[in-house]
Amino acid sequence: MPLLKIFGMIYKIRVIFDAEEDIFRDLEVEDHQTLEDFHNAITQAFGFMGNEMASFYTCDEAWNQDEEIALFDMGENGTNTRLMSETTLANVLSEDNPKLIYVYDFLSMWTFFVELADIVEKEDGRNYPNLLFSFGELPDAPPEKNFESSPGPTVDLDEDIDRYEDLDFDENWN
Repeated sequence: MPLLKIFGMIYKIRVIFDAEEDIFRDLEVEDHQTLEDFHNAITQAFGFMGNEMASFYTCDEAWNQDEEIALFDMGENGTNTRLMSETTLANVLSEDNPKLIYVYDFLSMWTFFVELADIVEKEDGRNYPNLLFSFGELPDAPPEKNFESSPGPTVDLDEDIDRYEDLDFDENWN
């Protein structure tokens, strides 16, 4: 193991808002900081209040969403939800897996692409997380999402109602 790893490394990360316009922030974060720390840095960098639910998602090179890492465990008792406060950046980001998806405020669905740009040595006297660069301003509301699905079978309700007598059930069941 290289000696540099013992002292911790700095991840230079670009956080890109999912929109037509270029809106992004470049942040430096220590590799041992949690995703909750990173979530707080993102909300501050983009001007959010930070009081909404959020999650990170692991993903592949094509940004296909995989495992959720949540801010809070909202599941039933006994679920194995991975939490931001228990997950460090080094656990989910690497040169081999440089991408995450970040969603803030599930009612508005502010969606961001997170990409590891570089891993460098920590600089003495610098506080982390650190906002390196800011480009563009967020709109007042996120853009409409176009959730596409494969077309399902079409159903003609009028035709199905006309065939009521053909259905095989006892209408006086109760």
